[in-house]
Amino acid sequence: MARGGLIIFDYLLDESEDMHSLLLTDSSTLLVGGLQNHILEIDLNTVQETQKYAVETPGVTIMRQTNRFFFCGHTSGRVSLRDLRTFKVEHEFDAFSGSLSDFDVHGNLLATCGFSSRLTGLACDRFLKVYDLRMMRAITPLQVHVDPAFLRFIPTYTSRLAIISQSGQCQFCEPTGLANPADIFHVNPVGPLLMTFDVSASKQALAFGDSEGCVHLWTDSPEPSFNPYSRETEFALPCLVDSLPPLDWSQDLLPLSLIPVPLTTDTLLSDWPAANSAPAPRRAPPVDAEILRTMKKVGFIGYAPNPRTRLRNQIPYRLKESDSEFDSFSQVTESPIGREEEPHRHMVSKKYRKVTIKYSKLGLEDFDFKHYNKTLFAGLEPHIPNAYCNCMIQVLYFLEPVRCLIQNHLCQKEFCLACELGFLFHMLDLSRGDPCQGSNFLRAFRTIPEASALGLILADSDEASGKGNLARLIQRWNRFILTQLHQDLQELEVPQAYRGAGGSSFCSSGDSVIGQLFSCEMENCSLCRCGSETVRASSTLLFTLSYPEGSNTDKTGKNCDFAQVLKRSICLEQNTQAWCDNCEKYQPTIQTRNICHLPDILVINCEVNSLKEADFWRMQAEVAFKIAIKKHGGEISKNKEFALADWKELGSPEGMLMCPSIEELKNVWLPFSIRMKMTKNKGLDVCNWTDGDEMQWGPARAEEEHGVYVYDLMATVVHILDSRTGGSLVAHIKVGETYHQRKEGVTHQQWYLFNDFLIEPIDKHEAVQFDMNWKVPAILYYIKRNLNSKYNLNIKNPIEASVLLAEASLARKQRKTHTTFIPLMLNEMPQVGDLVGLDAEFVTLNEEEAELRSDGTKSTIKPSQMSVARITCVRGQGPNEGIPFIDDYISTQEQVVDYLTQYSGIKPGDLDAKISSKHLTTLKSTYLKLRFLIDIGVKFVGHGLQKDFRVINLMVPKDQVLDTVYLFHMPRKRMISLRFLAWYFLDLKIQGETHDSIEDARTALQLYRKYLELSKNGTEPESFHKVLKGLYEKGRKMDWKVPEPEGQTSPKNAAVFSSVLAL
Repeated sequence: MARGGLIIFDYLLDESEDMHSLLLTDSSTLLVGGLQNHILEIDLNTVQETQKYAVETPGVTIMRQTNRFFFCGHTSGRVSLRDLRTFKVEHEFDAFSGSLSDFDVHGNLLATCGFSSRLTGLACDRFLKVYDLRMMRAITPLQVHVDPAFLRFIPTYTSRLAIISQSGQCQFCEPTGLANPADIFHVNPVGPLLMTFDVSASKQALAFGDSEGCVHLWTDSPEPSFNPYSRETEFALPCLVDSLPPLDWSQDLLPLSLIPVPLTTDTLLSDWPAANSAPAPRRAPPVDAEILRTMKKVGFIGYAPNPRTRLRNQIPYRLKESDSEFDSFSQVTESPIGREEEPHRHMVSKKYRKVTIKYSKLGLEDFDFKHYNKTLFAGLEPHIPNAYCNCMIQVLYFLEPVRCLIQNHLCQKEFCLACELGFLFHMLDLSRGDPCQGSNFLRAFRTIPEASALGLILADSDEASGKGNLARLIQRWNRFILTQLHQDLQELEVPQAYRGAGGSSFCSSGDSVIGQLFSCEMENCSLCRCGSETVRASSTLLFTLSYPEGSNTDKTGKNCDFAQVLKRSICLEQNTQAWCDNCEKYQPTIQTRNICHLPDILVINCEVNSLKEADFWRMQAEVAFKIAIKKHGGEISKNKEFALADWKELGSPEGMLMCPSIEELKNVWLPFSIRMKMTKNKGLDVCNWTDGDEMQWGPARAEEEHGVYVYDLMATVVHILDSRTGGSLVAHIKVGETYHQRKEGVTHQQWYLFNDFLIEPIDKHEAVQFDMNWKVPAILYYIKRNLNSKYNLNIKNPIEASVLLAEASLARKQRKTHTTFIPLMLNEMPQVGDLVGLDAEFVTLNEEEAELRSDGTKSTIKPSQMSVARITCVRGQGPNEGIPFIDDYISTQEQVVDYLTQYSGIKPGDLDAKISSKHLTTLKSTYLKLRFLIDIGVKFVGHGLQKDFRVINLMVPKDQVLDTVYLFHMPRKRMISLRFLAWYFLDLKIQGETHDSIEDARTALQLYRKYLELSKNGTEPESFHKVLKGLYEKGRKMDWKVPEPEGQTSPKNAAVFSSVLAL
């Protein structure tokens, strides 16, 4: 039946009778059992019988399912546990001598109730039989004070049992405790007996069905949720004949078919005569403006690319003329959030919308990042907490002096933002279009007390719902990161282990290059009305735009250049109350700011935080558009198409300045270049600068000697207003020649849009076009021309071999006898091409967030957040091959939700420096060791290294990774576990109770040696293919399970400890 009560189909069972039990195993498969010796499997999609399972003990009255077994209750009092795939009996419990009444399963417990044979016949047994599914044996029976007919587990805070009798008595008790008579309640049924009982999926409601056909609903709250994704229950539709709904004639779209009309041959009221009616054909909708803009005409035929703003072959039907009067941005476009999503009319351009990752069973492996980024630059993943700053990280990365400075920095602080930013920049350098993630940088960012005090740490709920004002947030983050980097780079003491960092050509004694790049020296003058003047020197790393007063009330469209507003903001003059030493009290003072030295990089926070500032930007853009139209006159084209004669003129000096199109001039107020000049009386002249001005006045380099500087726009960070997704932050960045040379081997400059992992080249005019309805400027970066020539841009890797030397453990209880590794000696230092076995174990910081679709499948909204807990590296060659030289447990300050002990071997307390007996280090210390191994060129051997490197947050070149999960893999087949490979090829039985990273790393090395042996160093792929076919055939026969060992003989830590002691 459907949710509304309608019957979908009937299915007649020919060979069956007295059917007692149904079990829905998935969304489309149903098991049916009864008083016969078989169970039927029915496919609900095809409504056909797909399988018939023979039952040795006839009479299946109850069926349950867990992730391990099918549980079948028989009329004979037995409960059989059957395999999920083959339906064969694995275990059987003889619960009652009479008959079985009910049973339920939760976790590792099976509870049953039923009848026992007495001299007078069957009697209800007041003892519940409870079984432990881990040891497959009965535990102490539970005596209850009612005659149990039904029972269910209610696992809320504890695994309580609800025991129900047919007379309506209800008792709650623990399955391993004692029943209390005070916990008995009574249900008042309409009929004499209760016939059925069940518990909702949310465990908030109990439902009782009595013999009179009534359902009694008990809840623990007035508005319970019946399942995790509860919605309003749909009941069967009432009869419409007795109570017809009223019709509102003013509603044009109300279906008249709601009222049933008898069949008649008479004329209906709607059959108007032709004299009183006239046909009104539907008016054709207007052609999309985007099609008209991009159309190319050949004769009288126009061609234009399909903008895909409407559904295919569908036109929205509007009855009223007013409905068609919507602005030009209301259009249906494909959402980057998901292509299967319902399209919505939306004004935000597709590439500017918030992008999210669609997770599948394979995680990120089958997600097509190339669909969003066809360049060789690396995007950043957005699913990490506080990843709203991704756009600003990209801006800092594409500032060449900042990138080189940060990558040359290395210090001893555990949580140093400059160090972590340098590691992230190194990953962006190595990537060839694959996205990176700033998890380690954001982890260090969350530990900074100042970041939390400034409100820069967003909760997951606020970030997902878009409650925070992202424009204000990113501007505060911009000021914070510049200040923090300035402080981190002022460190003078460089520890011996990191002595390579002190050789940076940037660093001068006691000063920060961040200060040289961004700092603007100025004098603040306070003039009291008594005539006394106070002057003090200060500096700032950025400026905030200060808009003219009354700009929102002046609707006349007064022209105000951006340069004028910028000058007003830099040389700020304001009246305020301040302390006067001469008057010895607070007095009204005039405070002015004079510039002494201009920065190399001019950073501007736009502060468009209210409708007032947005209206000012909109009004100035309109005024600038009118001025540009008058200036160019009839030379402006409607689009960017040029005739052949126009292209020929571009080669001449007169043709170098191409006339912009109308679309390029809309919503533009920001100049691409500004010119600043320091006057003799500490004044400042600021004006907009164009290419035409440079041709008239000459190049800017010659004027720098006279205190004249030209700044070019390098990046704009904008806030995208999107009510559907909560908004997002993107960046327009002008990528310089050096970046293109390294990535693509070409020398040119290009503007790009950076929207997390979406990267797309754009026209330069798009970087300064701000439609204030959805695209609001937040941060501007201007750089001096020829900036790179003033700085040494050489990068010297600050990580040296000394990081691999022995170090003290953070754990107080760690002793040498507990050491599980031997550090490398000087004569063992790795060389290019050396093999290193690697394995890592992880713990969970945040659980996975998922939702159930309407078809019953699970959709991952946000993956679980993992943190590395243990990293092991073993020697891959030499006399000490297989001996670990790194076995670090990583200390974490964040709360661990799940230690995953069964899979990681990490126990609570192992990562706590106060009680741990392991070799405990910081993540940064171990990260440096791995970075040195990567930089030196070693080859890592392991199983599933892609996930390991992803969680550790490392970018490793593909030619340095030898992953056994891919070496022993056939295309379009399943991945094979390390445990099965070790049993099949090496006759080793590993990972018995828990995983051990030393054992796993050594096993991966042995498997790689076996791979070279079987494939003859890769020279005989056909023979190795036959080996893989045999592997997969054996795996299918064994169901990919390793047979249980008679005695555990896998070479675990015992071999390691003996080797360590021998050495």
